[in-house]
Amino acid sequence: MTSLKQIRSTFLDYFGKDGHEKVHSAPLVPQNDPTLLFVNAGMVPFKDYFTGAATPPYPRATSSQKCVRAGGKHNDLDNVGYTARHHTFFEMLGNFSFGDYFKDHAIESAWGLLTKEFGLDANKLLVTVYHTDDEAFNIWKKVTGFSDDKIIRIPTADNFWAMGENGPCGPCTEIFYDHGDHIWGGPPGSPEEDGDRFVEIWNNVFMQFEKENDEIVRELPKKSVDTGMGLERIAAVLQGVHSNYEVDLFRHLIAASEDATSTKAEGAFQASHRVIADHLRSSSFLIADGVTPSNEGRGYVLRRIMRRAMRHAHLLGAQDPLMHRLVPTLVAEMGEAYPELGRAQAFIEDTLKQEEIRFRTTLGRGMGLLDEATKDLSEGGVISGLTAFTLYDTYGFPLDLTQDEARRRGLSVDNDGFEAEMSEQRQRGKANWKGSGQTANAGEWLALRDRLGATQFTGYDNTDGEGTVVAIVADGAQTDTLSAGQTAEVLFDATPFYGEGGGQNGDQGKAEWAGGTGRVIDVQKHAGGDLYAHQIEVLTGELKNGTKVQLHVNADQRLTTRANHSGAHLLHTALKNVLGPHIAQKGQMVDHERMRFDFSHNAPVTEEEIARIEDEVNAVIRQNVPARTELMNPEAAIEAGAIALFGEKYGDEVRVLTLGDSLTEAGKPYSVELCGGTHVARTGDIALFKIVSEGGVAAGVRRIEALTGEAARQYLLDQANITRNLAQTFKIPTQDVPARVEALTAERKSLEKQVADLKKQLALGGGGASSAPEEINGVKVIARVLDGVDGKGLRGVAEDFKKQLGSGIVALVGVTDGKAAITVTITPDLVGKYNSADFARDAVIAMGGKGAGGKPDFAQGGAPDASKAEEGLTAIKAKI
Repeated sequence: MTSLKQIRSTFLDYFGKDGHEKVHSAPLVPQNDPTLLFVNAGMVPFKDYFTGAATPPYPRATSSQKCVRAGGKHNDLDNVGYTARHHTFFEMLGNFSFGDYFKDHAIESAWGLLTKEFGLDANKLLVTVYHTDDEAFNIWKKVTGFSDDKIIRIPTADNFWAMGENGPCGPCTEIFYDHGDHIWGGPPGSPEEDGDRFVEIWNNVFMQFEKENDEIVRELPKKSVDTGMGLERIAAVLQGVHSNYEVDLFRHLIAASEDATSTKAEGAFQASHRVIADHLRSSSFLIADGVTPSNEGRGYVLRRIMRRAMRHAHLLGAQDPLMHRLVPTLVAEMGEAYPELGRAQAFIEDTLKQEEIRFRTTLGRGMGLLDEATKDLSEGGVISGLTAFTLYDTYGFPLDLTQDEARRRGLSVDNDGFEAEMSEQRQRGKANWKGSGQTANAGEWLALRDRLGATQFTGYDNTDGEGTVVAIVADGAQTDTLSAGQTAEVLFDATPFYGEGGGQNGDQGKAEWAGGTGRVIDVQKHAGGDLYAHQIEVLTGELKNGTKVQLHVNADQRLTTRANHSGAHLLHTALKNVLGPHIAQKGQMVDHERMRFDFSHNAPVTEEEIARIEDEVNAVIRQNVPARTELMNPEAAIEAGAIALFGEKYGDEVRVLTLGDSLTEAGKPYSVELCGGTHVARTGDIALFKIVSEGGVAAGVRRIEALTGEAARQYLLDQANITRNLAQTFKIPTQDVPARVEALTAERKSLEKQVADLKKQLALGGGGASSAPEEINGVKVIARVLDGVDGKGLRGVAEDFKKQLGSGIVALVGVTDGKAAITVTITPDLVGKYNSADFARDAVIAMGGKGAGGKPDFAQGGAPDASKAEEGLTAIKAKI
């Protein structure tokens, strides 16, 4: 049997021998297309070559590109697990010609690979062409000897590709495989074409024309070829199976899932195992490429995928988190082709485990609500949009998960009703995802790079240098002259100024030339980091194209920036040593004032751990050993132990920085990372390292801020002065200050508790008729406004009132500092009839707020306008 690994390597070797450059898969987060959520086709990384925005470094290429389709226009999520060929993650095998060969060679190569290298029976194949593409028709006839009825002309857009209303376009030709007459379906173009008998395995796009305003206006001067073949689909064909989920890769993943859950992938459980196997791939690869689960953007799509798989793990009876236990099998299957998967393995496992733990805490309660909402529905019934929204808003159920569960029960979901409920607060998914960060005029910068070449950076060893102006870009357009008072982006042939990148801010400084001066405000990198665009404000004179300019980086700022950047590298290693190998950098900002370092970790860093981290970093600083840099290719550098950032795209040559000597292993370095930034000459130049803050910034992501050198020393002096002043105020020795502060804090907490108890007694003992419940629609209700009681204090009061009622509803609005807090609680006998979360949400909206959260028997919320407290209670009474 030909394994999926062998198929991938055979494809790449076949085209490699044919002069194609073997290109490693680009990250799933697009690097050159801000319009895409994820890379969803093999041609995406080469888009600029096809459009002419960039000059390709090779005339032809081949790749196995990882792709995800789970959000936006290309969304296969709902079908995954229930069909033979839908996936959220898939590999697209492709061969590409950038103005080199065209139809003849593309068709001959495809046919040769399929029938000779892969040995497919030509009788099992048929092809399609665009109905007017006689050229492709005739080539196929010549190459295959097929009769006319096996070369099918397709008159629809299915066989004509376009990048949009403007740009390259052209006809397609596709190759189909016949799985046999025991499977229902007809050939493409027939009434039964939607069946599963004839499956497309290869698509050739011939970029032949150019469109303007959706009309073909001319033939392209350089015609190109973009082809794609789904690896999973061709693996199914070559392994003699019909479903992609029966190929060796999926069989191994599903076997691991079966073993972990003690359930076979049969009957009702088959779809669940398939969902888990597919979603394991997409989740793991997205995490490896730098995406983390969150409530918006790409992170939200990842969370949807993860939680759908985790729900199916629950259906299989998994009592403990499952997904992270399957990662080693995935790495064993795909880690060789995609080494980034192995590098990120510890982080992937930790992220999956923590997300599943979080999800399981709400899953049971959410399923209870769903059971209650569907108990009276018969097959074919519809789950209300309000129920779907509550599951989403309160229990973290993505809509797809509710739809998936509805399908399992023979029900559907009122999607329109869900969208109506979401209209006020939905800021997730496609409507709010962040782009890839590329600027809108990225194509213009690429064109400048091709015309001018890359900027020569001379700043590793110097803060002064000379450069000639080669381009001036003002408001997105090129100009020849910049006058005093104007600001624009200026390109030089060479510069000592560092452009922002790798978490290091761009340099600042000044520029001088004959007859003029300017201020360098910032420097940004464009065109994949090749161009250094200096934001310059002209102070005196005029700056023109071709002018030789003396460039002076602010040396003091550069010095401290270097110390902070090198300190961040030492911090990264110390975090791994102290907290564990799962630590991965998630973001970084270093400038001349401080460093900010974000990293993967699912718990606060303790004071003891912070002390150990500081001790490690300062020990390496005191070694005062030289920093070492060398240029290497990325694969060799990573193999040698250098840390690479997940999701980062590296060029053919990288700068490897080594700092310090290992504190535990003689002869080993302390920190080795790929980095193009500026750094200290010796570790001792950092002088001192001090962490000043630590906290969470997102689920599973922590942030440390730290200082080095003089700033760290000044910080410690300031802390000492604060302690000394407190000692003088308390009239005690400085060493006794912590104990005195602790005693005062305890005293304050005690007084606050006494005040809270007095407020509670006052609220409960309001006297007379005001403390008696009123009756609404046969239900006893206590609805009161309590002055001076915050949301925290309301809970105890509400619970005491509920005990007094025996059966009924308690709704309390606390008013403090001009704001209102609502607490609603319902006795157990009424929970099935009423819902506290619904009452609380209506009250908050009536008081000018946006929503509330909680459980059916207890919910809380807040609103900005205390003057509307009574309106909040009125809304609850009306609902009762």
